[in-house]
Amino acid sequence: MTRTLAWKLVVDSADPHAQAGFWAGALGYAVEDNSALVEQLLAAGAVPEAATTHAHGRRAWRDLAAARHPDDPYDENSGTGLGRRLLFQRVPESKTVKNRLHIDVHAPPGERDTEAERLVGLGARILRAVDEQGGSWLVLADPEGNEFCLN
Repeated sequence: MTRTLAWKLVVDSADPHAQAGFWAGALGYAVEDNSALVEQLLAAGAVPEAATTHAHGRRAWRDLAAARHPDDPYDENSGTGLGRRLLFQRVPESKTVKNRLHIDVHAPPGERDTEAERLVGLGARILRAVDEQGGSWLVLADPEGNEFCLN
């Protein structure tokens, strides 16, 4: 019997909340709402105020933010997604080299240029166009410089 494991993609980030907001907008995902859990732990004295911030109009973890697929299940107590999910964690160092893992975003047929304009409006930059025997696509960078492809 084949076993299927749950997973999430974790991305190092200087500003996890901005990245979660960008990718939620880019993919049509929802920024996770962990505010109920954060407020509960603060009230119990289990976490310090310094571990939290206000982002997306609510209390949040200072160093973590996630975007989840809106149709996937999530834990109602913590707000944590239980399906397709991107988790952004704050790290002190900035990105210095090409990332070895990237996201491919697939635009509807004939809408790649329109989608590229929308993504640029959210904060992406177009780095280059690629046209090879196997196909053509655009290489973009998210607001922190992480490359991704738009097919």
